[in-house]
Amino acid sequence: MNRKWALAVLTLLASIASAGTITARMDTFIKAELRRSAAPGLSYALVENGEITAKGFGERTKQSGEIVASNTPFPIGSVTKSFTALAIMQLVEADQLVLDDPVSQHLPAFGEGFAREVTVRQLLNHTSGFSTVQGNSQHGNADASQLGLIQYAEQLAQVAPANPSGAVWEYSNANYQILGAVIEQQSGQSYPDFIEEKIFKPLGMTNSVVLIGSHPAEIATGHRPWFGSIRAYDAGEAYPINAPAGGIAASAEDMGRYLAMWLNGEDDIVSADTKALMTAPSGPASPSYGLGWSIDNENGSVYHTGLVPGGEAIASFSPAEKKGVVVLVNANSGLGFADTWYLIGGVAARALGQPHGDDGARWGPKIAYLSIAILPPLFVLFAIASWRGRSALIAKRENMSGKFSLWLPSLAMLGLSWFLIWQLPSIFGGSIATLQLYQPDLAWCLILSAILAPAWAVLRITLAFSRGWIGPR
Repeated sequence: MNRKWALAVLTLLASIASAGTITARMDTFIKAELRRSAAPGLSYALVENGEITAKGFGERTKQSGEIVASNTPFPIGSVTKSFTALAIMQLVEADQLVLDDPVSQHLPAFGEGFAREVTVRQLLNHTSGFSTVQGNSQHGNADASQLGLIQYAEQLAQVAPANPSGAVWEYSNANYQILGAVIEQQSGQSYPDFIEEKIFKPLGMTNSVVLIGSHPAEIATGHRPWFGSIRAYDAGEAYPINAPAGGIAASAEDMGRYLAMWLNGEDDIVSADTKALMTAPSGPASPSYGLGWSIDNENGSVYHTGLVPGGEAIASFSPAEKKGVVVLVNANSGLGFADTWYLIGGVAARALGQPHGDDGARWGPKIAYLSIAILPPLFVLFAIASWRGRSALIAKRENMSGKFSLWLPSLAMLGLSWFLIWQLPSIFGGSIATLQLYQPDLAWCLILSAILAPAWAVLRITLAFSRGWIGPR
């Protein structure tokens, strides 16, 4: 017995020493990089063999002097999806759901809709057929934001998924918005009440909340990119339709408790078998996504990132090594020069003992940002040049080739405007309203460019065909 106790003590001391070495590396990196990143503040939790270490750095609001602590709540964005998936699995274990049930069995509106064949499992692993753009389509829609989850799911039931169900993997917030409605329908509770009662309370997550309505004052202030820097973002009201896909705010300490549950290998709020099922590849169409968690098949880690206007997060853990980390920051990256991901990725990599191959340069996104940001002043310069060269434009109206060169830019600029306002935002997975939420500087550059491009073309034609009131130069 004495030998066993000695072995246990040595194991504990080795674990503490290991955690101390890891956190020292993390802290050194954070102190060096936080001031160079776009994030005013950061909080993390390291979990190793059941031990939780949580710390905070920087400020809750830029230049406020209000420090970030380990119990400061941050929005966790799409890491929320793992909570929603966990809630669904609690209902499965309570025999209120079966994973391969058609969602129409629990939400009757889907029985007559385009997605009548979609199953609960396909919603969980993003193989339902709903696209990323469809999942982001209601960003900024004030009318949709007022709906309850079940009401909103009834609207989604009338939307034709972009792909056949079960055929391809495509990440979509719509999947988890529908799952939130299933939770409410089957439990008889609101989504926030269910998460509070079934997950937060049993795990002791006392500084966590599902955001509905005004944000609590203690939550770290979000910051968004703004022409090479960042500025604080007033998040305003949080709406029910966004809750299951990205609406939880939690402290690093609480997220440490959450990851410790995933790593303990025990039956608790769900069984150990359910945890293993959720963190394994969920099918041929979803080889790198389980049920609410992404999977790195190379190193065996499980993770989910989170992005909201004003914040980013990552939660990652290695079931085999019984080690995990969560990193929360109060700014979101975008194209350009306001970057947080080098910081987030560096902390996570050091926590899990993985290489950090990111050098933080990101010249591709920076060049893309500059190529868009330069368009509004460029069109203003074009307009000035057209005014100064108006005599040459007037001369163009005298022959067919000249007229062609006057009118062709109008069509080209209309096409450019369409691309900037509709096509380009969809490449980023949303609409221009989505971009306005996440990166307002880029969105305003697109909007101004879409206005100035055809305006410049119209100015050229106006100058060319003006008579009398504009003298030749």
